[in-house]
Amino acid sequence: MNCVVVRKAFEIYRQRNIVERAINRLKQFRRIATRYEKLAVNYTAMITIASIILWL
Repeated sequence: MNCVVVRKAFEIYRQRNIVERAINRLKQFRRIATRYEKLAVNYTAMITIASIILWL
């Protein structure tokens, strides 16, 4: 049973690590890191554009 808990914890760690690395890559875009856009709609659009650029 202990092995199951360790595997589950490791899987959660892996998923969290992927999310954290993606957020850090998004923060490399200055507009996102400094929240240059004041409106939430524009900020969301910039996050979407940056995500597309990183994905390509």
